[in-house]
Amino acid sequence: MLMSKIKESQKTTYLKNNGKFDEHELITNNYTWMLRLAQKIIGELGLAEDVVQESFISALAGLDKFEHKSNIETWLRRITINHSISKLRQLKRLAEDSVELFLPEFDELDCRVEQKWAKIPSPDEIMERKGVINQIEHGLRSLPKAYELIVRLRDIEGYSTQEVAEILNISESNVKVRLHRGRSALKKILEPILRGGNNEDE
Repeated sequence: MLMSKIKESQKTTYLKNNGKFDEHELITNNYTWMLRLAQKIIGELGLAEDVVQESFISALAGLDKFEHKSNIETWLRRITINHSISKLRQLKRLAEDSVELFLPEFDELDCRVEQKWAKIPSPDEIMERKGVINQIEHGLRSLPKAYELIVRLRDIEGYSTQEVAEILNISESNVKVRLHRGRSALKKILEPILRGGNNEDE
């Protein structure tokens, strides 16, 4: 059972009758979603498995630091993200590569160059299209890693600008600039989906 199905799970959920912490229960309940999260950030299953193992080691070593004001999943999610980012830095994959290739074009009047829209689909119509979730994830992964990570943390994981800045150890203004450019690039990449084309499964 995934942790997301447990209501307001706290540290006491994993205590045995003898008062000792149930490490097996902690790992069993959280391994699947932690692996999925790490793989989305890193992009490779093998490295993601290493990250999850390191995350559990850190979590189990720091149980005394767990605060009841957050639930276990929130705490483990932050640990997993931190270890994933550390792995990317270790592999030198967080270099800020240029995102210019992905950004929209503008004419001499500074107006965005794009085809006219015959119809603007609703979010529900977009999500009903076959393979759209895979295409959105694929589009996100197409961004340079430094921009992908900020868009993922801010718009998918739901962290605030301040929290993203703390996680990545950069300024809030830098987060805002990268987020704006990352969103603009992702919008351009996903335009074929929004227009209704290229909607086959990846």
